[in-house]
Amino acid sequence: MTLLPVEITEKYELVVGLEVHAQLSTLSKSFSSDSAAFGAEPNHHISAISLGHPGTLPRINKRMVEYAVKMGLACNCTINLKNSFARKNYFYADLPKGYQITQDQAAICLGGSVLVRLANGTTKDLAIHHIHMEEDAGKSMHDNHHEDSLIDLNRAGVPLIEIVSQPDMRSAEEAGQFLTEIRKLLRYLDICDGNMEEGSMRCDANISVRLKGVTEYGNRCEVKNLNSIRNVQRAIEHEFARQIKVIEAGGRIDQNTLNFNADTGETSVLRSKEMANDYRYFPEPDLMPLVLDSAYVENIRKTLPALPNQLYNKYIDLGLSDYDASVITADKEVALYFEELIKHTANYKAAAHLMMGAVKSHLNETGLHITDLHIEPATLAGLIKLVDAGAINNTNASHKLFPALLKSPGKTAEALATELNLLITTDGDDVSKYIQDALAKYPDKVVEYQRGKKGVLGLFMGEIMKSSKGKIDPQATNQLLIKELESK
Repeated sequence: MTLLPVEITEKYELVVGLEVHAQLSTLSKSFSSDSAAFGAEPNHHISAISLGHPGTLPRINKRMVEYAVKMGLACNCTINLKNSFARKNYFYADLPKGYQITQDQAAICLGGSVLVRLANGTTKDLAIHHIHMEEDAGKSMHDNHHEDSLIDLNRAGVPLIEIVSQPDMRSAEEAGQFLTEIRKLLRYLDICDGNMEEGSMRCDANISVRLKGVTEYGNRCEVKNLNSIRNVQRAIEHEFARQIKVIEAGGRIDQNTLNFNADTGETSVLRSKEMANDYRYFPEPDLMPLVLDSAYVENIRKTLPALPNQLYNKYIDLGLSDYDASVITADKEVALYFEELIKHTANYKAAAHLMMGAVKSHLNETGLHITDLHIEPATLAGLIKLVDAGAINNTNASHKLFPALLKSPGKTAEALATELNLLITTDGDDVSKYIQDALAKYPDKVVEYQRGKKGVLGLFMGEIMKSSKGKIDPQATNQLLIKELESK
């Protein structure tokens, strides 16, 4: 990235708008019954419609419409009840019809916003212009033949929604957080897997700069087909510096479509930026207008799950930290597991601590996902119950009982704790013996304590915990230990 003095970059404001394409997880394509499944051999999920043969007619995929409405509701959009489709004309080898069926004048979702949380603790509502439905193009493959590019049309006609933001973002961080929240919503709604590496979620970034205080937008450049959130941020940071450098040198920003090189972190001109009139939009003559009613929209609204921001606020109200609430809601399956867990325990902080500690460590070490965890949430709640009751301490719960549950997920926490002899002893004679043995082992430290060196308590407690194998109540034992030392 081009580095510029801070006093120069401080003069300018970054302006970013994003266009996010999400491939919908429908069984069939947008306007035909062809399979929309990912991963088939090239050109196996095609038909006369996918190939754009003359005389073929499209039919609207009802599930595509339902998923688009779901996303619109999740993004606080107004659902447009009177929709229409258009033809967007352009020629690429992977667009067999020579046009794409999309929405132009009447998109299905209008307005809306997404709330993002920034590293400095602030939040910002980033506005959405609209969300529209369209079909995907095929895929050009340039590295499968030594001379020719090959075309795979399996993806041609797969349903997409395009989420078009307002130019509301003023930093690469805001853009990254917007994408993160969009991906979470797609996954929570179960309408797209959000996998940018496989192309099921793709992003184009429109980037411009202007002097601070100026309201008019500068000429923008569009960086196409960014395949990771980090690369979106890198492209924005590079373009911000590049455009400032051009302007400071007396040049002007040409409105071009750019490519981003992930290896170098730099952009290059792909082609001159197309304008709307270049695409010669006109109404799709083979599709009637799509008219929805309010009852249809309300029925879909009733099916919406709890969304990330709703759960985040719920967990904050339950007393969780911002960090714990953010990590738990970052992954839909983790949040679902936690939701089930707190149905069986009211100790929400302990539940979060267990999720962020022992559970997360196990998943990280094994490379597994929460869906691979065979311990039922109710069983994990049983472990929390034992700790809350003082029947087992936190150390043994995390380091001995939890690993045992992993090996025997069908057993209850209490049964395993009993079987492994982990339950805290309530026999006063046993505790007294552990204390006496520790004092006898370190008579010189007893003298040090009596001379005012209270820090040796930790040594005695460590010895007692070791000899008892953690089967004592640390707080009660600590009080008994002090009493014994004070009586000498």
